[in-house]
Amino acid sequence: MRVSRVGIFALITITVLTGAGCSFWNQIKARQDLVDGAKAYSDKKFEEAETLFRDAVKRDPSNLLGQLFLARTLHSQYAANRTQMQKADEAVAEYRKVVPEYKAEVARKKQAMDASAGDEKAATEYNNTLSILNSSISAVANLLDTTNKTDEWKAWQTEIANDAGLPNETRATALTSMASKENTCANDITGVEPVRKTVKIDGKDEYQYIKPTDAKVYEELKGCIARGTELINKALDLDKNSDSIWSYKTSLLIQEMRVAEMDGRKEDEARFKTEADKAKAEFTRLAEIKRKAKEEEEARKKAEEEEAKR
Repeated sequence: MRVSRVGIFALITITVLTGAGCSFWNQIKARQDLVDGAKAYSDKKFEEAETLFRDAVKRDPSNLLGQLFLARTLHSQYAANRTQMQKADEAVAEYRKVVPEYKAEVARKKQAMDASAGDEKAATEYNNTLSILNSSISAVANLLDTTNKTDEWKAWQTEIANDAGLPNETRATALTSMASKENTCANDITGVEPVRKTVKIDGKDEYQYIKPTDAKVYEELKGCIARGTELINKALDLDKNSDSIWSYKTSLLIQEMRVAEMDGRKEDEARFKTEADKAKAEFTRLAEIKRKAKEEEEARKKAEEEEAKR
């Protein structure tokens, strides 16, 4: 989990200066707890930060930001010491509380943005809120994965993927995560001896793929590819502009190509190779667009910083 402690402090301070909440006294105390909690978090005093954020949420249960940073603080404690399994469980529970709230907030911000087309402020607010929602969803998945709660991880990703109330890109990310696991499952079989053998062809080392002698392993391989392909195609139905999705689409087509080689299905092998090459080309195109956009954004920020110094 990548969380900027300075960013947290700034975000909470701004919220405290502009927000509203419960009774006047609790409002003031909750705001102070948020600021103090942000300072403690910035100083890596996670236990102190946890206490302060819990106090803020207790004083003002409607304070969504306090709930969010309580979750992030618990997450940070687990990340710093992976033996603190309870912190991971508590972080998951807190993230689960904020996800529905930010889902509703994203929907409201989307309506506001659509109603004021071209309004840069509305677009920024929507994108910032969506980023918080997506990072919270990803945090739950990350924690369930790193604590080896495979069934819960899959159930969470499936829940997100099937939620029509979430943005398509968010749902597609969950589908892609599940597809990546299936691709790994397939590659764990095709990427090692004796299934993959190195041979000399025209004096160069090349790989050949040999059908597993164990029928169960072969069926497992085909099952991984079939499930992964179904998931990645669903992801593409939701979002065709993600380089990550096209990357896994390419990988799964390569797995199909390997199985076709094992079976001696030359026409299918050639067809899958053609499809994989096309998918790779799309991945490369989208990745280049993303790279250029990132460079332009970094250049814009640098120019703004330099202008501010004048």
